[in-house]
Amino acid sequence: MIATQQQISGSGPLPSPRSPSSSQNGPYLSVSVTDPAKMGNGVQAYISYKVIAKTNLPEYQAQEKIVIRRYSDFVWLRDRLFEKYKGIFIPPLPEKNTVEKFRFSAEFIEMRRQALNIFINRVASHNGLRQSEDLRIFLQADEQTMDRARSQETGLFKKKPADLIQIFWDVQSKVSDVVLGKEKPVEESNPEYEKLKHYIFELEDHLAEAQKHAYSLVKRHRDLGESLSNFGKAVKLLGTSEDNALGKAFSELGAKSELISIKLQKEAHYLLMNFEEPLKDYVRAVQSIKATIAERANAFRQQCELAETIKFKEIDLNKLRLTRSEKLFEAEREYEVLKAEGEEAAQRFQTIVRLMNEEIVQFQEQKTLEMGLAFHEFAKGQARLANGISEAWRGLLPKLEACS
Repeated sequence: MIATQQQISGSGPLPSPRSPSSSQNGPYLSVSVTDPAKMGNGVQAYISYKVIAKTNLPEYQAQEKIVIRRYSDFVWLRDRLFEKYKGIFIPPLPEKNTVEKFRFSAEFIEMRRQALNIFINRVASHNGLRQSEDLRIFLQADEQTMDRARSQETGLFKKKPADLIQIFWDVQSKVSDVVLGKEKPVEESNPEYEKLKHYIFELEDHLAEAQKHAYSLVKRHRDLGESLSNFGKAVKLLGTSEDNALGKAFSELGAKSELISIKLQKEAHYLLMNFEEPLKDYVRAVQSIKATIAERANAFRQQCELAETIKFKEIDLNKLRLTRSEKLFEAEREYEVLKAEGEEAAQRFQTIVRLMNEEIVQFQEQKTLEMGLAFHEFAKGQARLANGISEAWRGLLPKLEACS
């Protein structure tokens, strides 16, 4: 979440996208989330956003379209994509905040707007996801059509990625008594896959730890800024009781303290937007990857269970052939249906594996760029703050020394 108008490809952010005018020679889909506005009152209140899509893709009705969307519309799109595009790391959304005093604060609204902007651009610039019919509905349908699309959800689409983390653990712990005639756990015994899972779970832990300390840094800056502001006010009042140079020095000390307080508060906000939020965004991205891992584990289990069922069906068929049973014809039809389902399950699993292999490469490349930029912004901000504080105090020292 380092820029408000970033375009993001695959599983991670890229530098700011080119404007449509600079992309006339090729296809483009540029999206921006702007103008958050509070709608309604009380518990029914929510924030709406203006979503502006500019494109030259022929499947879109207009080259520029502006629609109004709310957070739940973004959730609808994310869930539809997760259900339909197995193996692709669906970009994460920011968490839903139900605490009244926070969810309508200017800072929270801006943080969410940036996060939603990044989400929709990740989807729009992904080679696979940008073909989604649901994305076209989201970007171009009027509010009534959007409401109808959401009301037509089935139970299939109400399954959330977070729910699949539990499925992942269930699949990992489940052991089949017999798979293809041998006792094996219904999970992949693939060294590369095990390496991937280890990497993702370890990355989540490290990112979460870094994000926790980034939050502490932001809080420390804010607390120090607030303390300096209060100190500055107190010292300025102290200065009013002195008529001499000491009183003037106290007044200047108070003014400098308040000035530095402002610098600290600004830096805290800068740290939040350009350091803590990108780390938090990657924590969410890793959780999205874990949901895809759960889908892969589930697809593998289905493939194995069908293979097991087909094996026993073949045994039953051989018995029926030997006895020339009248049930043979119906059993053969059932076998062919099962065999087709087994081939489809195997193909589905292989597709997920292939897509995940492609996605993880993109994710690692973009993570390197994004994290490098986030830490660079952090170091740059700290250097700027340190210089500002140093200059402020340095200018005051001669006056305080004169008084002493």
